[in-house]
Amino acid sequence: MKAHLLFTDADFVLIDHPDENQHDRFADLELGVLVRAMAADDAFLAETATAALHQPLTDADQIRHRQQALTDALANPDAIRALYALPVQALAEAKRIYSWGLSSPSGMVHHGSQLMEVYIRYLRSLRLLADENAPAFRSPAFTTLFQMLQSELTDEYFEEIDEHLAQLRFRHGVLSSAHLGEANKPTRITLRRPSGRRIPLLQRLGFTHPAHTMTIPDRDEAGFSALHELQDRGVDLVANALIQSTDHIKSFLTMLQRELAFYLGAINLHDALTAQGEPTTIPTLTDTAGFAADELYDIALVLIGGRPAVGNTIDATATPLVVITGANRGGKSTFLRSLGQAQLLTQCGLFAPATALSTGVRTGIFTHFKREEDKQLVSGKLDEELGRMSRIVDAVTPGAMVLFNESFASTNEREGSEISRHVVHAFRDRAVTVAFVTHLFDFAHRLREENREDTLFLRAHRAEDGGRDFTLTEGEPLSTSFGWDVYQRVFGDEKDPRPAERMSLTAFEEP
Repeated sequence: MKAHLLFTDADFVLIDHPDENQHDRFADLELGVLVRAMAADDAFLAETATAALHQPLTDADQIRHRQQALTDALANPDAIRALYALPVQALAEAKRIYSWGLSSPSGMVHHGSQLMEVYIRYLRSLRLLADENAPAFRSPAFTTLFQMLQSELTDEYFEEIDEHLAQLRFRHGVLSSAHLGEANKPTRITLRRPSGRRIPLLQRLGFTHPAHTMTIPDRDEAGFSALHELQDRGVDLVANALIQSTDHIKSFLTMLQRELAFYLGAINLHDALTAQGEPTTIPTLTDTAGFAADELYDIALVLIGGRPAVGNTIDATATPLVVITGANRGGKSTFLRSLGQAQLLTQCGLFAPATALSTGVRTGIFTHFKREEDKQLVSGKLDEELGRMSRIVDAVTPGAMVLFNESFASTNEREGSEISRHVVHAFRDRAVTVAFVTHLFDFAHRLREENREDTLFLRAHRAEDGGRDFTLTEGEPLSTSFGWDVYQRVFGDEKDPRPAERMSLTAFEEP
């Protein structure tokens, strides 16, 4: 039995050791905040959510498979919680069964029978839940699961299992047949099914015996040892088959718990966002290299701050390069995180933080955000930035997305602009979607002078009085980031000194 709730033809596998690019993306997009909301203090949910966010899909059909299942899950949260609880309880109860005597076939039969009794009890409950909830689900993932449960966990199946378990209790002893081999040693020992005839009361009490009976004296330890050996050889095949059966059921329940945990985590995150009054949407997948979003917002900011988010409406469908400039603390980095979160959640088969989103499927999602100074003084900031950039270049493929947040600003403007320009041109030539937040005016200005139709320039909005509404609008790069506004907020009202004129410089121009 297979659940196949996350993939149409495969099981969900955890990542043991995420690579450095995955770690960077997780930190830059503040995905830990999302995981905590999805987990709701459940370590298993947290582990599942983390693994899923580390593994965005690159196949549009698999993404749609999850989107359809997610739609069902959000419409039937109580059913998902009830389904999830069953494997959790079954595996927890099975774990409490003492595994003594597993070194012998007889002990394996006893332990396996106890496990099977537990599993069968919960499989019955699972079948009942499937019968009750199947009409409310429409997605291929859940309808296939329910049909499988209904077709395989039939009443006849449970009756047969109950019959086998009753026989494996061996209440009237073990019935085996054997042949005499060389030196009268028993060979071809085979466990036999009891005849079903009722054993007389006196015989059950030990007062009479059937013909050809040998009784072992009470103190004959060697005789009892030989008898147990014969019994173990008789039940050996049954013991192995029983343990394999319980392992199969355990594997199914474990995978069912894991895959339901993904959708339960999505429900928890959805509940947390709707409680804040924030919208979500199932994204539309396109064949374009760009994206279009209505009221796109940063999930982490909402969950941490507990306040309504300011969304951005951006149409970058035909522009795989987006350059974001403008006022300090104007919402540029927040928008970049929201874009990264939306793209990643989309490719995990989840909803996006917006009222509408259409985007293409990327072959990879990478982030290159600014970092604090290395406290261990192992390397300088530029050296560290270039090292991370090198890792991304090694991993990136055509069709990927790379998000830059104030990259290469650790050196002077001329050098930082030149590095940024070469990196962006290289990615654009390789059909890589790029969103770049920058304060490097020369870099942004030179891109603007190219006057290419596949580049969109956004600017953080600043009101006349210096206020920010944290929205982005289309606009040319400015030579100032209005840092004086921030200075006034921190140190009080001061007259704005006349801003120095800035020159457009490149590595090949003299000042």
